[in-house]
Order: sequence, then C-alpha cells, then structure tokens
Amino acid sequence: MTVLEKGNITIHTENIFPIIKKSLYTDHEIFLRELISNAVDAISKLKMASLAGEVSGEIAEPEIVIAVDKSNKTLSISDNGIGMTTDEIKKYINQVAFSSAEEFIQKYQKDANELIGHFGLGFYSAFMVAKQVEIDTLSYKEGSQAVHWSCDGSPEFELTESSRTQVGTTITLTLMDEEEEYLEPQRIRQLVKTYSDFIPVPIKFENESINKQKALWKESAQNLTDEDYLEFYRYLHPFQEEPLLWVHLNTDYPYLLNGILYFPKLRPDVDVSQGHIKLFCNQVFVNDHCEEIIPDFLMPLRGVIDSPDIPLNVSRSALTNHRTVRSIANHIAKKIADRLNSIYTETPEEYIKCWQDVGTFVKYGSLKDEKFKKQVEDILIYKTTYKAEETAPQIATETPEIQVEAEGDVWQDVEKENTENQGKFNYEKAGYTTLPDYLERNKERHENRVFYCTDTQTQATYVELYKNQGIEILFMDSFIDTNYFIPFLEKEYSEVKFSRVDSELDNTLLQEDKSNEIVDPTTNKTRSEQIKELFEIALNKPQVNIKTEALKSDTPQNTPAAMVLLPEAMRRFREMMAMSQQQIMDFPEEHVLVINTTHPLIENIYQLSQGSIIQAGGDSPSAEMAKMLCQHVYDLALMAQKGLDAEGMKSFVERSNQVLTRLTK
Repeated sequence: MTVLEKGNITIHTENIFPIIKKSLYTDHEIFLRELISNAVDAISKLKMASLAGEVSGEIAEPEIVIAVDKSNKTLSISDNGIGMTTDEIKKYINQVAFSSAEEFIQKYQKDANELIGHFGLGFYSAFMVAKQVEIDTLSYKEGSQAVHWSCDGSPEFELTESSRTQVGTTITLTLMDEEEEYLEPQRIRQLVKTYSDFIPVPIKFENESINKQKALWKESAQNLTDEDYLEFYRYLHPFQEEPLLWVHLNTDYPYLLNGILYFPKLRPDVDVSQGHIKLFCNQVFVNDHCEEIIPDFLMPLRGVIDSPDIPLNVSRSALTNHRTVRSIANHIAKKIADRLNSIYTETPEEYIKCWQDVGTFVKYGSLKDEKFKKQVEDILIYKTTYKAEETAPQIATETPEIQVEAEGDVWQDVEKENTENQGKFNYEKAGYTTLPDYLERNKERHENRVFYCTDTQTQATYVELYKNQGIEILFMDSFIDTNYFIPFLEKEYSEVKFSRVDSELDNTLLQEDKSNEIVDPTTNKTRSEQIKELFEIALNKPQVNIKTEALKSDTPQNTPAAMVLLPEAMRRFREMMAMSQQQIMDFPEEHVLVINTTHPLIENIYQLSQGSIIQAGGDSPSAEMAKMLCQHVYDLALMAQKGLDAEGMKSFVERSNQVLTRLTK
C-alpha cells in the first residue's frame, strides 16, 4: 500500500461552533440520518453533472446500501453517487465545515434546496459512535484514482490509494463497544424508518429496500385521491381514528413549503398542548417539535411539514428564531382558514359533521390570532333549537337527501337547497346557525339578546321552557365556550347581552299571576304571598331569595315546580374562581329560588297546608308533610343546578324515604 499523504485535519472555527465530537448532536442515532443524507447529496450531484454533460455514458440507478458485520463490529453506508478525488477529500473532509454543497451549488447554479447538507458537519457525526471511520471513494471524473481515507477520531488522518472500481463512496464505521446496538438489524430498520423513510432513493439493507421513498406531500394535490391521504395518515398515525379533514400545503414563494396537515378527531386522552407534526427538510426527518412553526391553536394537528427554508441550528435538531418561521406560521394559519371556508361553502354537510372537533380549533384560533379570527368569523356556527321550515325553490333536477350527524344527536335528514346558479345549503334546516343570523332572526322578539345553554342535561328543563314559548336557544356546551369564547363574543358584540337559560327568567316566559288576588282578608295577603311565606318558613334559609312567578305553559305539569337561578354575573364569578383555584366552589348561599305558582305540585302543597302558614314547631301531620315537600322541591331545584352537596344529598335521601313512607301508609 502506498501512503500518499499524512497530515492534520483543519478545523475552521470561524465558520462553525467548536466541534466537540460527543456533543455536536443531542442523540447519537442521528449519525445514520446524516450519513444517508450525504449519500443522497452525492447521488444528486452525479445527476446534476450528468445533465450538464460532464458524465460519459449512462449512470446507474441510484441506491444506498447499508451493511453490518457483527464479527468486525462495522457498519457501512455505500452510495453510487459522484464520489471524491484526493483533492476533494483534502478539501471537504480534512477541512471540517467547508461543505462541498455550497461550492457545488455555485458551480451548477442549482437551488440549494436540491441538496440536503449545508454545514458540512454531518459526516463528523459518525465519530459519536465510531472509534474509527473510513472512506473508500472513486470520483466520476475520468482518470480519477480511487482513494481511502481513515481517521480514529483524533485530528490525524491517513490517505492512501484504493482498489475501488465503482464510482461512488462507502463510509465504514468501526463502532465503539458501547454503541454496538447499531449492529442490530431491527435498530437499523427503525432508524431508517424514523429519519430517512421518505428519501427519494432506495435504501437497501439485507437485500431489500427498507424505506417508503414516496413523499406524498411532494405530490400535486390534483393527482391524489381521498384514499391516498387517508392511507398516508394511517401510515403516520397507526391505530388512530380517521382524520376529519386535511390541508395540503404547497408554495414556492417567498419560501419553499410543502406538507399535509390533518385535523384529528379529538379524544379526552389527547394532549392538545403537545405537537404531533413531523418536521422534514428535503424529505429528511428533523424533529417532531414544531411549536415555533405551528400556531399554538393548531398544535393538535397532525401530519408533515417539509421546508428547506426553515432555519435550523448547526445540528438540525432545533429551530432558530427567524422571521421566516413567523411568516410560515402565518401562512399555515391562513391555509387552514382557506380550507375551512372552502368546506363550509362547498361541502357544508361535511363541515357540520366535523364541527364539534374542528370548532374547537376555530374558536381557539379566533381567541389567539386576530388575523385568523377575521378569516373564519363568517364560518362560526352554533347548534340551535331553531329549525328552518321553508326551503328554497327546487329546480328540475332533484338533489338527493344528505344525512348529517349533529353533535351527539340522531341523524337528521337535511336537504340541499338549489338555486338556478348554485346550490345553497340551508344550515338552519340542519339545526345550526351563525350568530349574525340568530340576531337578525330574533331582533323583533328580543333584539340584541342571546339565550344560550352550556349543559344540555342540567339545563334541559330551562331549555324546554324557552322552546315552549318559541324562544331560540344556542348551544355553547364545549369547554372552550363556557370559560373563554362567550366572554370573547361579548367583547366582539358589545351591544348584545348574553344570558344563560338558567340565569334569569325573561318576561316572555311569565304570565299574569292570578294568585296575586287577596285570599286572606284578615292579613291582607295574596295566595302568592302565602306560598312564598310557606317556603320561607319550611326552608329557614334567610339568604335564599324566594320569588313566586307564574310560568307560561299549556301543560303546567310539564314546567318545573321551582328553579334555582344564579344571576349571570354571580355565576361567572363563581366559575372563574373555581378555575383559578382548580377546585369546585361551594354553591353560593345567596341565590334565587323561583316558585312556579301554576304548577300542580305547588298548588297541592299549598292546599295541604290548608292555606295557612306552617308555624315553627307545629305538629300537624299535613303541615309537617307540606314542610317536607317544600324542602323536597327546593332540593330538586338545587340538583338541577348541581348545587346539592354531600350533606344535602344525604338529607334528601332520608326525607325521600320519610315522604314515601307516609304516602304509602
């Protein structure tokens, strides 16, 4: 063997951070990604040279081959790319960070995005796991001598002639004893799948290609089907529910950006603060932390973003602060908004089906980003008790019915309305509306007033009460509505009053109370006043403000006998305190108890007391029963508001047994 030269590796500290072999990269496993990426660069360079007419004859089909030799503890990565001459090894290997990629781009005037490496440090990541690294290479240039380079991790190297006959390069690593995991086939396959799965060159290991190669996000959206997108999602996120919808990103100005982002179906076990988007650079996986690129309100999205214009640190392991990153984040938010607007207009039945999950993104984005709010403000919809009865005139060709699944409800039959120019979907027919439409529709009945429900179970009685009087209710029952979005809407619609259905009784729900006629000339008290006093003595709770009202209803027995109301301001303060203290606040002692004087139960209790006031300590059986029933009515009203504590529930159960025992005696 003829020794051509010996010398010291030159380190240009003015170009890079000081290179420390053990700390250049956070994870040692990154070395394989870097060496494969270098191999892809070499193959790309050979293709460029061939297109420039500098290569005689045909070039071989590109491939990268990985091999392990457990007995010798070696791992090799081979490519059939451009190769290197002796001078190029001296220049690009011996002088750390003097990357050949930069010079090659200038020579052939190619876009830097076609080459992965820019720092020239990727090769040296091999020394994190290897005690010796060898290069065996032959340049594509005619008359080139194959050369062999060897280094044990010190600044010393050895460069000799090689007997290699195939154009290309082989990097051979003799692994350290503590790094022998990289000799295991399963570990190699896992690393290729993680970092290099979508590299557009076959990576062969154990006589088979082990990378997927096709990067769907690089394809034109026009050439892809829904099944293509779904299959890709299943590949990225196995064992997950199908995504609700997706957005294909593809822009080349002012930066190059490709990607596919999916809206997942939200589940209770999904941490919405954690990112699920994989960041790639020229189809090489970088990391799965895109907090700087993705607006925080879109963090639960899943999928892939690929951009060589995103500035990375020297090890490509983290983003650097840069205005391009902020610009890309704004662009992604706009593309999401555009896609949602498109679905809202073109396939509204799909928009409704996924609104329960998508709506969380949209509302949170409106809270966090003024630009995004402007882009989506016209597509914010709410489930409503209103159902449109009229549909637009039908044209000659009938449109088949579309079934739309409302949030948790049974499937509803929804028609697509048609006009001569374009079909117009009637959202109200499906039980949904926008806030402006709600306000316009109800301006004569209750102008600038919104009645809403946040809990369909506990507030069902109140909702029914309003519905029976023809008052439209909006359902704002997601976690983001109650605590954040309703206050946000109040700022946006400052002239509008938002009232929860259980906060107060609107005058339209009340009728003239006939019980206001005087029934006891001796005390000059009305029946309504006697009922109020009856409950005051029975409950003995001075802090409870008892009111008597006559609720409108054709069937009084279907209305609530009594209701506990919390004024809007008091209720919100209580909920705010509960949130800040991370605990459930006790139900406030000061609240309103409304007794419905038209309900048959209240009339029966009144008659049971024989129209007289229950005296403290009275021992009349009917008076005692009336007293227990008053307490019972109050507890039922508290339960509807989740206001009954453990002690109250215990008393309620004991009293229930007593009442039932007396009634069955």
